Amino acid sequence: MIQWPCILKLDGDSELLFIDSKLTLEQELEGLIWGDSDCLIDSKGQSYAIKQKGDTYLFEPNKASLSLQSVTQLIQEHEFSKAEMCLTKIQFLSVEEAIQSLEFER
Repeated sequence: MIQWPCILKLDGDSELLFIDSKLTLEQELEGLIWGDSDCLIDSKGQSYAIKQKGDTYLFEPNKASLSLQSVTQLIQEHEFSKAEMCLTKIQFLSVEEAIQSLEFER
């Protein structure tokens, strides 16, 4: 079961999208061109492949969860691409805290 909030990671792009609910996710997916390599990462570090069947989006858990270090690295890359923050200041105690840090970018 997906633990909200989440981040949407688009393959080949450092940008991360903060997603607070399933409704927000579905609205974002409708407005994006997304591919099979894009994934959703929840507050526990579980990543999900995104599939579509008709008008319904399906989220299939990937085998391995992402560690706090991996999620922190994604956020550091995201912030580096914006060139607005010192990367050494980006540290978190949990995956959930890391994901929550992106909430105010919406």
